[in-house]
Amino acid sequence: MSDSKQPRNGGQILVEALIRNAVDTLYCVPGESYLPVLDALHDTPSIRTIVTRHEGAASNMADAYGKLTGRPGICFVTRGPGATHASNGVHTAKQDSTPMILFVGQIESAFKGREAFQEVDYVQMFGGLAKWATEIDSIERIPEIVSKAFIIAMAGRPGPVVVALPEEVLFGSADVQDAAPVRITRAAPDAAALNEMRELLAAAKQPLVIVGGTGWDLEATQALQRFVHANHLPVAASFRRQDLFDNRDPHYVGQLGLGTSPKLLERVKNSDLLLVIGSRLSETVSQSYALIESPTPKQPLVHVHPDPQELGRVYNARLPILSSLASFAHAAAALAPVDSSAWKGWTDAARADYLEHSTPPLPHPQLVGVDMGSVVAHLNEVLPDDAVITNGAGNYTVWVHRFYRYRRPATELAPTNGAMGYGLPAAIAAKLHDPQRNVICFAGDGCFMMYPQELATAMQFNAPIVVIVVNNGMLATIRMHQEREYPGRVSATELVNPDFIALAQSFGAHAERVERSEDFPAALQRAQKSGVAALIELRVDPRQITPQARLE
Repeated sequence: MSDSKQPRNGGQILVEALIRNAVDTLYCVPGESYLPVLDALHDTPSIRTIVTRHEGAASNMADAYGKLTGRPGICFVTRGPGATHASNGVHTAKQDSTPMILFVGQIESAFKGREAFQEVDYVQMFGGLAKWATEIDSIERIPEIVSKAFIIAMAGRPGPVVVALPEEVLFGSADVQDAAPVRITRAAPDAAALNEMRELLAAAKQPLVIVGGTGWDLEATQALQRFVHANHLPVAASFRRQDLFDNRDPHYVGQLGLGTSPKLLERVKNSDLLLVIGSRLSETVSQSYALIESPTPKQPLVHVHPDPQELGRVYNARLPILSSLASFAHAAAALAPVDSSAWKGWTDAARADYLEHSTPPLPHPQLVGVDMGSVVAHLNEVLPDDAVITNGAGNYTVWVHRFYRYRRPATELAPTNGAMGYGLPAAIAAKLHDPQRNVICFAGDGCFMMYPQELATAMQFNAPIVVIVVNNGMLATIRMHQEREYPGRVSATELVNPDFIALAQSFGAHAERVERSEDFPAALQRAQKSGVAALIELRVDPRQITPQARLE
């Protein structure tokens, strides 16, 4: 790190700004539009450059890094097609509230407006998709704009920032003063709000905590646990945030998303106080804004969120509290507990309902192939507490969310925007970030085929993940909706798949097929011992569309 003002090109200035902001990894598909950045990275061993085979995968890896670390995941792509491919990860990061910065090469400014080669207006393109989209207009402003990008990506409700890099800005040279590392300010709850929350809690008979959002770390989740234990509160996780509270804890009562327990939905309806910490109560969590109505919920609502623009945007809370989630958790843990005797039975019954719902039932007597419930149950038994589970989108995820019991934060990487293909890139990013952790990717046959080429990335960068491909020969989620709306009229949902074993082996990965439930444990063990990326194909019953529903 140098404060020298010797002439440098834009790529060198930009990479120095990344170094100063503690960037240790970036994900990219190289392009000629940002060659000076690639050249500067040649002399920057402190930043690991992960080259993916598709820009969508690169942006998904950056999102996964942001979820794991709380720091912006960094992605570089070239102009035009590179940026449009990467927009997938930007949308995920926006809806998932993940800090991320996407840098896009741009044409020379003098050529704008002529539909030059791969010309796109990125401020217009990403304006409604990212938290902030901008274009650097001069080389002297690189340190300023990069600093602002880091601040916006992390402050308040985290999210993605897109920065376009015109050719003359990167290739030009100038004497530029570097900026200091950014510092993020965090909101904290005021004493009056905490006292009012405590009063509301003391008057309740059937309270329920809903935890979600981003910005948590291990200490914050432990503080939340202390608050919950002191007040004997039931805790539900919002969609794909199950890792925020130990699912083995007697106060955990389930998740609000896909495959939610009907009994938990009834408890939300009957609650007389919802303490929502971090969650936006999105469409999925709120069951299309019917379980928790907008703008004014029937249940008294205490809404804790780090972004003032989110509070009151969709829901009028009885008590809105502006605070970072970590600050709130520590402050709540320090409060004197209230008398919880009124809802002890409520909490205990909710826990009993969760245990019943999250225990895999016996397989259907006509089930053919592998029982997904037994697969997830085995993973529950053998995986360590810090194992990372990733997935994309599809009905196969219902088994994972319903039956797997998460224990620690940053162990669930799953897109709340329902993006197919997310699981494999996310798993690779997780394994590269912490090679000592077990990383298991679940993917449906349709989901896996979105980014199967990233097995090459896993092999090139030595990421020995285990990919479990759930093969039922169809796009099961769409088929499920199809059968409901147009029974017996199957259209556009059947899949003709490749030989997944041969495909994986062509990359050098370990691969095998499992057709019986009892064969999965040994196959998993062989995959984990292989020392390379591994794929296990599960042949499952296409009629078993969800854990509780079969196609007739």
